[in-house]
Amino acid sequence: MKAIRLLLVDDHRLIIDGMKSMMKGYDFITVSGEANNGLEALQLLDIINVDIVLMDIDMPIMNGIDALKEIKKNKPDTKVIILSMHEEAGMIKSIMAIGANGYILKNSSQDELVNAIVKVYQGKNYFSAGVTQSLLNETQNQGSQLKMSIEILTSREEEILRLIASGYSNKEIGSKLFISHRTVDTHRTNLMNKLNVTNIAGLISYAIKKGLV
Repeated sequence: MKAIRLLLVDDHRLIIDGMKSMMKGYDFITVSGEANNGLEALQLLDIINVDIVLMDIDMPIMNGIDALKEIKKNKPDTKVIILSMHEEAGMIKSIMAIGANGYILKNSSQDELVNAIVKVYQGKNYFSAGVTQSLLNETQNQGSQLKMSIEILTSREEEILRLIASGYSNKEIGSKLFISHRTVDTHRTNLMNKLNVTNIAGLISYAIKKGLV
């Protein structure tokens, strides 16, 4: 088997260096590039060829969800494995729907990560045991999950959430809605509080789950 070419994408230097060091122990895997955010990953994919992108979700400038969408739209043959600490079933299902080929939790073992890389390279999907358990728990608690409804948001909040999930910045949203970017930021904070999420990735996941994008 020829060497599997990886692009590592994470905003933490220790994670990148750790994965690079780990992969040196496998002659059938080579690290072809590294990026600190989704935008850098997309730029690299225009100039290098890789088989698999191993990517985090929470990153500055462009998060992993937005980058995944762009990769699947413009380079559909490139496989993507998400490597994240997020265990929320809603988030995982959203990422699977976008087209991720694998989802591995960051507390997974080295053997499981390498196994995932090989399986995905062979054309299979791979989701770690922790991910499968999270989805199972979500199914078992589906009744309570369905109580979450878009009705808890005002029409303005729903509009802003849709634009956030579509990739618009605070400034761009403000221009579209004729409000200041600070007002948009206030709405974004209120949305996070209402939906009980802590970052943009959580907002995007909710918007996708509710069919807003």
